[in-house]
Amino acid sequence: SRFGARAFSAHCACQSLVALIFPSRGSMSGQQPYIKLEGKPAEEKKGRRSFFFQYDYADDEVATPVGTTTKEGQNDLERSTKQSKYTKISLFYGKDDYVEALKNAESKKAIVYSAKVAKKESSDAGADIADAKAVQPDGANAPATAVAGGGRGAQRSAKTGRMYPTPNKDEMLKHESIKFLFTKMTNDNMLYLWEVFTCLFVAQCSMVLLYTLVLLQFLPYWPATFLFGIPMAWLCIQNVYCLHDVIHGVSFPPHDWQAFITHCWADQFSVSWEDIVMEHMKHHSSTPDLLEHGEFGWDPAEWLYVLQYRWLTLPLVPLWHFIGANDTGAIFAILWYTNFPESYSQLYTKWFWQRLKHHTFLFVLWGSVWMLGTYPMGRPISEGWRVLLPVTVACRTGFSMAWMVFANINHSHMWNAWLAKAPERQYPCLTLLLSIILGGPARFNEMLFHDLHHGFPNAVGALSMRGRFNGWKKVHHAAMEALSYGIYKAEETDAETKQQQLGKRRSQAFKEGKR
Repeated sequence: SRFGARAFSAHCACQSLVALIFPSRGSMSGQQPYIKLEGKPAEEKKGRRSFFFQYDYADDEVATPVGTTTKEGQNDLERSTKQSKYTKISLFYGKDDYVEALKNAESKKAIVYSAKVAKKESSDAGADIADAKAVQPDGANAPATAVAGGGRGAQRSAKTGRMYPTPNKDEMLKHESIKFLFTKMTNDNMLYLWEVFTCLFVAQCSMVLLYTLVLLQFLPYWPATFLFGIPMAWLCIQNVYCLHDVIHGVSFPPHDWQAFITHCWADQFSVSWEDIVMEHMKHHSSTPDLLEHGEFGWDPAEWLYVLQYRWLTLPLVPLWHFIGANDTGAIFAILWYTNFPESYSQLYTKWFWQRLKHHTFLFVLWGSVWMLGTYPMGRPISEGWRVLLPVTVACRTGFSMAWMVFANINHSHMWNAWLAKAPERQYPCLTLLLSIILGGPARFNEMLFHDLHHGFPNAVGALSMRGRFNGWKKVHHAAMEALSYGIYKAEETDAETKQQQLGKRRSQAFKEGKR
C-alpha cells in the first residue's frame, strides 16, 4: 500500500545515508563483514597498531567472505545491499508479508533497471561508452588482446617504445582469495550506489539551505561560513569518490535525472555525465602505467601532472585544480569539448543536446544559489554573489582536494616510491588522518592500490566500491596479494617498468613489516 511504500523509501534513505557516512560497513543490513579468523585464532597483537584501522593484521586474519566466486559468496554479495533484517512492521501488513513486499519491490526495481541498461547500451551514447571501456587495459578490444593468426596486438608506445601491457588476470583468478575482486556487481549493488549518490546530493543541497536560511541568519558571517564550508568541502570529497565508483561500475543511472547530479557542485560550467565517463575511459586506455602519463596516446588528464614535475611550480597545483583544470572543472570542459567528438556530425547528433540539458541544469542550480543570497536575506538581486562565492569556494576546495589525490598524488613517483615501504603499517597516525579526510579506509584503499585499479579498470573497478561491499580489510588483503603476482604479465621484449618493480617490492615490505 501507499504507507508501506513510504516506509520502504524512508528505510532505504536512512540506510543509504548511514552507508554514505560509513562507506566501509559493507552492508545495509548493519552486519559488518569484517574479521573472521580461520583455523587457529590469531593472538592479539601488542605494540604498534594503526589505532582504529588495523593494518597490522595477522596473515590468517581475513574478512568474512562476502562476494566470493562460490555460490554462497555470490548470494552474500547480492544480500549486501538488500535488507536481510527488516525491523519496521507496517500497520497494514504482518511482519512476514511486509518483508516479502519489500523484497519483491527491490527485485522489480532490479529487473526494470536491467532492462533500462540494455536499452541505454544500444543507444548512440551508450555504444560509445561501451566502445571506450572495451579499449581499456582489461577490455575486450584492448591493444594487448590477441589478434587473428595468434600473438598479441603489435601496438607499441611512441613515448616509451614498449608493447601495450597485458593484465595478469589469468594468474590472479587461480587464487580464491583474489577472485572476489573480479566478481560482477549485481543490479541491486548498482542501484544501491546510485541511492547513496542521491543521498549525497540531498545532503549538499541541505547544507546550502542551512547556510543561507539558518546559519547566516543567526550567526556572524565568518563563524557561519566555516560551519558550512568545512562539512561542505568534505561532502564534495565524497562526491568525487562516489563519482569514481559509478563511472567504473554503473555508467547508466537508474533515473535520467540522476545524470545531472553527479558533479553539479564542482563548477558553474563542466562536462556532462556521458562526457566525464568517456574522458575517464580515455585516461585509462592511454595511461595503463601510473608513472607514464599518456604512454599510449592523448590522456585528457595529462595537463594536471605538468606542474608537479618541478619544485618551483609544485605550489601552483592546488590553484590549477581550484580554477577548474580537473575533470569536473570549467577549464577542463573547454579542453574536452574542443577535442571530442572528432567530427561535427557526431557533435550534433549524439552530444550537443545532452550537453545542453546538462548546462541548463547547472544554470538553474547555481542561479538558485544566487537567488538564495538576495530576497530571502533582504538583499537586492545584484548581491547574490555574496552567497554564491562562499558556496563555490567550499565546493571547489573539496573537489580540488579529492582530484589532487586521484591525479597528482596517486600518479606521482614520490608517492609510489613511498608506498613500496608499506607505509600503512609504519605510519599509523598518517594512515588514520588520510582515512578520516577521504571518508574511511575503503576510500584510502583507492589511494593505496591505484596501480591495481589502472590494470583492471573494468574487471576490478574502483577499490573504494569493492570495500563498500566486501569490507576494506578483505580488499586490502587481496590487493596486496595481487601485487605479489604482478599486475601485468612479464614481457620477454620489454623490461619491467619502475611501477611494476615498486609493486612487487611493496608486497614483500608489507609482509616483513608485520610484527
